[in-house]
Amino acid sequence: MATATVASSPALEADRRIVLHHVSWETYERLLADDEERRVPRLTYDRGVLEIVSPSAEHEKDGHLVMVLVEIVAAFSSTRILNVGSTTYRRQDLARGFEADASFYIQHEPSVRDREHIDLDVDPPPDLVIETEVSRSAVDKLALFAQMGVPEVWRSSGRAVTILVLDGGSYRDADTSAALPMLTRHIVNGFLADGATRPRHEWIVGLSEWARTAQRPSAAAG
Repeated sequence: MATATVASSPALEADRRIVLHHVSWETYERLLADDEERRVPRLTYDRGVLEIVSPSAEHEKDGHLVMVLVEIVAAFSSTRILNVGSTTYRRQDLARGFEADASFYIQHEPSVRDREHIDLDVDPPPDLVIETEVSRSAVDKLALFAQMGVPEVWRSSGRAVTILVLDGGSYRDADTSAALPMLTRHIVNGFLADGATRPRHEWIVGLSEWARTAQRPSAAAG
């Protein structure tokens, strides 16, 4: 029988987080099937541990800012990208599954472009996962992502992003995104800090102008 505990939380914790232990894979899949269209709460499953998170408004706002940044830069760099949001990714053979704050297919976009449902038994994992952490998860998310073969994770704490690239089965800090090489950690964090204070429409215009200008040298060289 599953037992529920509330994860320990810092003083400023706003997300609602519940952790269930000894949950079977069948129970996890039944919970997913009960409401396939839900965005929240988000479920993470790791070998019998089920974490259920209802993100705070601040969590969602920060995650959306990163997502918009990725999409705008991809658009102005003519990079094919598929935003699959908080799609459920799961592998029964690994007894693991997750729903990220945002996830993108970029290098593997052609492989899943026409998929109605993504099945990691046959499809590649997303090329980029965005994970906003305003509090500590009860699950080792990086180990879970690595086991499922996610090549790159952006871990956002507040409005600062760490770029992590899979290397030999574990993640290492990187200064530059592998999925979107025009983006460095310095550039990303600069725009996120700017987005925290500027009106959204001004921020989008500024980001778009930078992304357009950033492509000019390579275009001229071609």
